[in-house]
Amino acid sequence: MKTTSVGLPVVYRLGVCSRIVAAALGGYLLASLTGISLAALVPLARGEAMISGMMLSFLVYVVAVLWCFACHSAWRAWLGLLVPSLVLAALNGLLLWGRH
Repeated sequence: MKTTSVGLPVVYRLGVCSRIVAAALGGYLLASLTGISLAALVPLARGEAMISGMMLSFLVYVVAVLWCFACHSAWRAWLGLLVPSLVLAALNGLLLWGRH
């Protein structure tokens, strides 16, 4: 008894897996950096700025997940998450370096 499995190609499956990882890890990175940046830049009391940054980070995470699965390729999904993350990390580094 010989069975043949007809399914999706391995390249497609790896692309979907890459998008899932990008959505989970890259989205978390972008959301956390957005929350940190906003908390540092908003001219509110420290607690209110932190809460505002955290609330916005939830929205950023949802948009990042949607972005990952709306892109035409997994490379574009990674690039769309990593470039803003690098910009925000550099901004946070400059803010931290400027305080000392």
